[in-house]
Amino acid sequence: MMTAFIEIPALDIFSQDGENLTSTVQLLLLLTVLSIAPAILILMTSFTRIIIVLSFVRSGLATQQMPPNQVIVGLALFLTFFVMAPVFSEVNDNALQPMFEGELTQEEAFEEAAAPMKQFMAEHTREKDLALFMGYAGEERPETLDDIPLTALVPAFAISELKTAFQIGFMIFVPFLVIDMVVASVLMSMGMMMLPPVMIALPFKVLLFVMVDGWHLIVRSLLYSF
Repeated sequence: MMTAFIEIPALDIFSQDGENLTSTVQLLLLLTVLSIAPAILILMTSFTRIIIVLSFVRSGLATQQMPPNQVIVGLALFLTFFVMAPVFSEVNDNALQPMFEGELTQEEAFEEAAAPMKQFMAEHTREKDLALFMGYAGEERPETLDDIPLTALVPAFAISELKTAFQIGFMIFVPFLVIDMVVASVLMSMGMMMLPPVMIALPFKVLLFVMVDGWHLIVRSLLYSF
């Protein structure tokens, strides 16, 4: 019986010209970035606020899985890319492209990329949230943005975004709550105790949301909140 062997080309990362070594390092760097990309996207961008507000809208409407999770997450992703486009463009121009061209080292590229991200997060981070993490780490009060470590700024930005998103969500819930209370009161006054108020209120909430062009208002409010 004959056995066929497939020769796999060897990867020589110690070539004299250094091209293979550079390609291998770039590949490893790309895989590393892709592995932590979800955490970066969720905690260092506008994604957290957007996805929570959109989820509040669906919960307020009480439409169960309408819109589906895929639609909510997809819309949140594209809105995030739209909001973060200037920041991502600055990171690409000042950090990624110079690093790929060999003008910057990885450490220098990281510092250049962190600057616009820090600027964005600092603009939407509450001072007391940042003071919480800076004080816990024993850091002194920062005088400039460069003095704030990412290890303190990222969680401070995250909890600030959570508070902002819940504040917006509360305002979204109020009109839907009014409709539920009115429908429940009408049903009780008519003696229809066994009829679920949610079943009657749902079409009225959907009708109100469509009439006021709710998705436009929600997305508009989200965009202008950044």
